[in-house]
Amino acid sequence: MSEQRNLVINSLSMLVNRLTQGIATFVLTATIARTLGAHALGQYLLAFSYYYMFMSIASQGLKSFFTRQLSRELQEIPVYLVNGTLLQLLFSIIGYLVLVAVVFALPYSSDTSTICYIMGLTIIPFSLSNITEAIFQAQEKMHLIALSTVPIYILRLLVMIWAINLKYGVDSLAAILVISEILILIIEWCLAINIIGIHWQIKQDFIWKAIKNSRTFLALEAIGIIAGRMQILILSLLGSELLVGLYGAIEQLMQPYYILCDSILLATFPKMSKLVELGKEKQRQFGEGIIQVLLCIVLPLIIGMLILGNDLLNFIYKDPTFKEALLPFDLVALTLLTFTFSRSCGYILIANSYEKLHLFEVVSTTILGGISGIFFISQYKLIGAAYMAIVISLSSTSMLVYSVYNRLFSFNLWNIMRYPIIISVLMLPVFTFLKLSGLNFLAVLVTATFIYAVLVKVLSVRVSNSFSLTNSAFFKK
Repeated sequence: MSEQRNLVINSLSMLVNRLTQGIATFVLTATIARTLGAHALGQYLLAFSYYYMFMSIASQGLKSFFTRQLSRELQEIPVYLVNGTLLQLLFSIIGYLVLVAVVFALPYSSDTSTICYIMGLTIIPFSLSNITEAIFQAQEKMHLIALSTVPIYILRLLVMIWAINLKYGVDSLAAILVISEILILIIEWCLAINIIGIHWQIKQDFIWKAIKNSRTFLALEAIGIIAGRMQILILSLLGSELLVGLYGAIEQLMQPYYILCDSILLATFPKMSKLVELGKEKQRQFGEGIIQVLLCIVLPLIIGMLILGNDLLNFIYKDPTFKEALLPFDLVALTLLTFTFSRSCGYILIANSYEKLHLFEVVSTTILGGISGIFFISQYKLIGAAYMAIVISLSSTSMLVYSVYNRLFSFNLWNIMRYPIIISVLMLPVFTFLKLSGLNFLAVLVTATFIYAVLVKVLSVRVSNSFSLTNSAFFKK
């Protein structure tokens, strides 16, 4: 029971962390769009894309590698804290310098470039905090991550909204972001030192070994992030900051599910890694249970987005300009289904040390997505970015699902899909009725959420059956 309790606590901690971050980002995006306009939103999202891309290249691969290794070698935590931080500092500085060089070389306005330079500084504190978070995650103490980040996210949002209302520019918002990440880094380091202590010993052999063994993770994350941000980058070069703002607004509406999905997968990843020793059948049951739970969320969500998309855009952004994003919004919403399978299969492969297969998929998808994106966006602008998202999603999902099938096991799709389909079929007339009811969107949202919660509660025993059995089988070992 203690293992199950820890899993629940860790899942909730990661969910609260990511959900707070996502809600804060969502509110900030809507506030910028409403107050400063779509062009300013495009500047902010473009700068954030460059920061996020180079931050991920410099740090996320090391975080995945450290989390997996520390889950198996907890006694090495003091070594990883000091030497991993030193290694991460070097990588993050290099990442920032490359960001500056890239932005300087591209034909952006001076205002946009300056915003990118300021926000890019966030790479350094965020990358360093990834080491402490990898340690907390490996120790299955994800609640420490939430305690360190959630209050700062809330405070940062309030300060940013205050700055926007005082008509400060996007460059000021970028500076606030940098300061907030420095605060998070300080808090997490204080917690880490109190829990595990610290040994100020530099081990060159450890650093070189970490670089060598994490190369695949670094390449995987680097190419994956580039693939995920290609639409924004190509739109900024072949379109304008306005189009970046419109497409970024679409992406923000997908963030709640991205956050929820990643939170659940991140929280279960250490267990997923340990489950490798118990055989493929246990992994299959565990994987199917996780995917089933995610699909029970995403299928009704997609149906709701397709039926209520126009009302959602009007409610969140109000600016009539965002009506141009309705068809692209519908197309991008469909990719949430394939995202569920691709993301889950990616974690399963990494847990089994098949990250090179994942890397092959990411490289292939990036190349295909880049080629299709240049064609679609140059021809169709905003809707072309949505076509590009569909190409990337289908390519990623097909290759990752096939890799799991070829190297590990095959999924029983009927077991996975039947209860999500039942819930979705029951929610379809609900969304349709609410669309025609004439209620304001907030009332529609509350009503739909309540009815969905009731349906899930009624079917909860059956919906979670495979997931619960998987956990029981695992925790009894």
